[in-house]
Formats: sequence, structure tokens, C-alpha cells
Amino acid sequence: MERTAMHRVREILRLRWQLQLSVREVARRAQVSRSVVSRTVNRAQTAGLTVENLSTFDDEALEQALYGERSKQKGTRPEPDVQWIHTELKRPGVTLELLHLEYLKAHPTGYQYTAFCDRYRAYQRRSPTLRQRHVAGEKVFVDYSGKRPHYIDEHTGERVMVELFVGVLGASNLTYVEATRTQQLPDFIGAQDRMLQFFGGVPKALVPDQLRSAVKRPDWFEPGINWSYESFASHYGSSVFPARPGKPKDKAKAEGGVLIAQRWILARLRNERFFSLAELNARIRELNAELNARPMKSYGGQSRDALFASVEKDALLPLPIRRYTYATWKPAKVHLDYHVQVDDHYYSVPSELVRERVMVRLTVNTVEVLYKHRVVAAHARSAQKYGYTTRKEHIPAAHREWAAQDPAGVLEWAKSVGPMTEAMVIRLLEARPIAQQGLRSALGLRRSAQAYESPQVEAACALALRFGARSYKNVQRLLK
Repeated sequence: MERTAMHRVREILRLRWQLQLSVREVARRAQVSRSVVSRTVNRAQTAGLTVENLSTFDDEALEQALYGERSKQKGTRPEPDVQWIHTELKRPGVTLELLHLEYLKAHPTGYQYTAFCDRYRAYQRRSPTLRQRHVAGEKVFVDYSGKRPHYIDEHTGERVMVELFVGVLGASNLTYVEATRTQQLPDFIGAQDRMLQFFGGVPKALVPDQLRSAVKRPDWFEPGINWSYESFASHYGSSVFPARPGKPKDKAKAEGGVLIAQRWILARLRNERFFSLAELNARIRELNAELNARPMKSYGGQSRDALFASVEKDALLPLPIRRYTYATWKPAKVHLDYHVQVDDHYYSVPSELVRERVMVRLTVNTVEVLYKHRVVAAHARSAQKYGYTTRKEHIPAAHREWAAQDPAGVLEWAKSVGPMTEAMVIRLLEARPIAQQGLRSALGLRRSAQAYESPQVEAACALALRFGARSYKNVQRLLK
């Protein structure tokens, strides 16, 4: 804390010692934080102050007892290294009070706490970019540049505009820059996955602007995070903490990083030509390495690489063994036949979840169904339209018994229409792992055929059989 005025120190000690109020209540009445109350009381106890002898100390003696003797020499006290202070404050758990004690240990005649803090505050005021204090390993700020790079399509000669993604670590300013085709979710998450591999670790929070790929419901207090983005952060043990709308200081690092990327990377690409996104990114990686190696005036000439190695690298969370596999999330409702519909295909879930709402996680090759954050079914993803993927353990015993029965009624109707219709119904019945599903499809065919003459239905079924159709909807479209 900064040194408290002596009358406030006396009030804190009076409330705590004489009235024996709680730390929380003392903090409320004195209008200070609880940590200030605790530190003030601890300093007083260490100095041997008591309720009885407190009144015998004047302000100067009380200040000396709590904070040490002021130097008698004027103009000879060593100045604190404010750049060192600013860098050290990025380390987890480091406070101004600790740095002041270390400063006095090295310079016993140095400034007392208030003057020490005043010099650091003045240093902060001289540079608006230093007003926010960022702890090592805490946050990475991500954003897209409004100015965009491009490459030339080697087949058409057209200019292809792409996006410029920028990520900046809060404490060290280590910067990652990459060109992506779009700002859409797969590209947005993919860029951050590669960014974390570049850092070699994971910060505790990802701080995006409230762009659509990150936030599905912008809100000042509780923004709704996109499920896929939240899943990505969870995989890496991090969290998503979007910048608040209308609060530019929340994303000052990202905006500053974007501006630097535009000046030191994008501007240098203006006279160069590239014929693919990969070729463009290869050049961006070279310039990004140069940017991170450049000295920073605000940090005493240290580069981003050097500051990262000394301050932030060890503060990052370790990368997991497996890299993130991109997935999309969709809400779904379990149908009466204990299947969920995903991209015109049906996947089974345990039958006790009928009518329940679930979340479906889709990767390129898999489909996972989650109920109350627990995976209840997993399937290989299928591209078959209106097909069924059913696991035997999901089928209720009553349905397994029903499956052995012969759905004679619909077969009798099919025979009355003609051999092609009969063959189509048999295919529909045999194409499903559950006879009830096949029967439902066959009943759909019978209902669709009611508006047409038998020759038309026969012709449509013949065509559908010829093309390997396994859904009544194929016949329905042919009839229409």
C-alpha cells in the first residue's frame, strides 16, 4: 500500500484495538481495503505499539516507528529504478511494499515508502501505455487488424484479401501475428491454438474483443461465450474473459499490438508479392521474429523475447499433451425414437433421455452427445442423408422384442401397388438397425404415395432403387 496519513493510521488502530471491530468493519469505516487494515495493524504490532502508548507518539515519531527513519541527507538518496519496479511488478505476488523493502535493503538511506511509490506513479503517468499492470502468465489479448494483407491467386491473378490476427501477452508483450482466411470460428480458434504452441504455454485468460466468433451474446457484465471457444479454452486449462464494450483500456494491449503489427509487419509487406496464404505466413513469421527481438524503450532496451524469457515464460500454464481438436457445438432434443438429428442424420442416445435437451459436439470424424456436461453417446460421424446410426445398448428391451415382429400391413400395401414398391419397402425395412425405424420410413412412403397413381409410384420406386436410395424422402422427391 502507499503510506497512509497518520490520522488514518491512528483511526485504524483505534477501531481495531479499542473498539475491537473486525478487519472488514474497520476497512468499511476507514474507507480502505482490508489488506491495508491488516498491514497497518501488523506494522504497529511489530513496532511495539499498544493502545496505551499510541497517544505518546506524535505523527513524525509514529511514521518513523512504522516506516523507518527518514534520511537526514538531502539530495544524496539513490533514485529507485522505476523501469525495474515496473518489470518486477509483472511477477506473480510481487507488490510495491516488497520492492520497497528490497530497495531499502540495498540502499538503507533511500526514500521511504510514500516517496518510493510517488516516483513509480509519476513514471506511470509519463506513459499512458503503462497505466495497466499486467501480471506474468495472467492474460493474452487477441484481436484482428482492420487493415488486411493479401496474396495473389496464381491461377486467376486476382487479389485475395485475408485477415491479420494478433495476440499479445500482457506482461512481456511477446507478440504472435498470423494471416487467416476469415475471422470465422474455425480460423479464429485455429490461430489461437497455433499462438499457444508458439508461446510454449497457456495464460490463465484469453481476452478477445466482443467479436461474434468469441461472444455469441455481447453483454457488459456477463457476455455469452461461444461454446466452441469455451471448449477450446477449457481444453488448455484457460478461460475466456472478453473486453467490456466501450472500455478501450480493457483491450489496450491488443490494440497496441495490432498497431505495431501494422507498422512493423504489414507496412513492410506492401511491396512484396505472395501467391498463397502459406507463403504469406512464412514471411510474416520472419518479420514477427524480428519484432519480438527489437529493443523496447519503455523497458530499458529489453526485447519482447528477453522479457518473456525472464518474466513470463515460467508463469504460463503447461501445454496439455494433446492439441485441441476443433469442434462445433449444437443444441438438440432427443426424439421419441431416442435419436438426435444432426445434419440430416440420426444418432442414438440412451432411451431414458427421450424428450431431453442435449448438446452435440461435432468434429470432422466424431459425434458426441452430452447431457448435463456428461458424454452419454459417441458415434462415428456419417454423411448419409436421413440415415440412422444406432448402438444396440441404446435400444430398449421392448423395442428389441418388437423388432422381431413382421410389419405385415405396409408390406401388403406395397404388394398391391407393384413389385418395385414392394422392393423399396423391403429395402427401407432392412436399412435400419431397428425395425421400428424402418417401419416408420415405410409408412412415410405409403403416406407420400397416397396422392399419386400406382404407375407413378412404381416408376419413382424403380428409379430410387436404381440409385441405391434408403429413405422414403428420395421417393417423395421423385414423385414431386
